[in-house]
Amino acid sequence: MSKLLLFDFSATEDWTAWEIENDVVMGGNSTSKLERSETGNAIFTGHVSLENNGGFASLQYHFDSKNIKGYKKALILLKGDGKTWQFRMKANLEDRASYIYTFKTTGDWQTIEVPLKEMEPVFRGNKLDQPNFSAESIQEIRFLIGNKKAEDFRLEIDKIELE
Repeated sequence: MSKLLLFDFSATEDWTAWEIENDVVMGGNSTSKLERSETGNAIFTGHVSLENNGGFASLQYHFDSKNIKGYKKALILLKGDGKTWQFRMKANLEDRASYIYTFKTTGDWQTIEVPLKEMEPVFRGNKLDQPNFSAESIQEIRFLIGNKKAEDFRLEIDKIELE
């Protein structure tokens, strides 16, 4: 089974499906932006603020449902800032729960391997009493930083694929 490319930032100019969603949706003050590096990668930067019950910044990608039956893990080529991040998936955009996998970045380029069956269901920061990810399709992927502290962040992303 060949890899399934979800997104390759340096291979396309069209990033219009990527959207920033920060804690301002619930009154927070976190800020972020998405820019293109000289090599064409995505650079997601900003500041997480805890003011007004805030505390997260995220970058999301919605797409038509993709069949992922048979795929076991996500592979994400990225360069982080040494901080802890979440990779999230939703099988359906209407689902309340996101399935999350937490990873620590090193400050260098690395390939994050996300075992899909280890992604845990969460809603508004609370783990749900439901099975881990087992869907055969997805419609959303997201990167989120929310470490319960005010901090600047930077995440450079090359590509995301399933294997």
